Amino acid sequence: MRLEDLRPAPGATHRRKRVGRGPGSGHGKTSTKGHKGQKARAGGGKAGGFEGGQMPLYRRLPKRGFLPHGGKDEYTVVNLKALVRFAANAVVDPDALVGAGLIKKSARRRVKLLGAGDLEHGLTVRVHAISEAAKAKIEAKGGRVELIQERAAAS
Repeated sequence: MRLEDLRPAPGATHRRKRVGRGPGSGHGKTSTKGHKGQKARAGGGKAGGFEGGQMPLYRRLPKRGFLPHGGKDEYTVVNLKALVRFAANAVVDPDALVGAGLIKKSARRRVKLLGAGDLEHGLTVRVHAISEAAKAKIEAKGGRVELIQERAAAS
């Protein structure tokens, strides 16, 4: 068998229906659209979402919220009390939080530290955002806070 000998299975291919090509074609005159009516007209048919005059679903459901210019800034939240597992003077960054099992690997893009709980010792914390309370508690224990600058979106 050679490539030029290959043929589709019998019945697998069909001729294209050519409507509106005269009476001899069997699909002339009304071109398979029947007689008159909305669906026989050019551009005929109902709009998507039309429910026969009943109030359509997209108008029955309440509209909620507003997100300007591409949405909210979503952060993965970590509280201070979760950082007690780190040793004194350790560097806590998103990768270290993943290693400790506090956040998922996919959540490293934006991490925010909140001030719930207390620390026993100082830490160097590198996060994208931090609350004032958390920053004060870390610096009171002799730790440092470094904010990670986000990369500008490629435009």
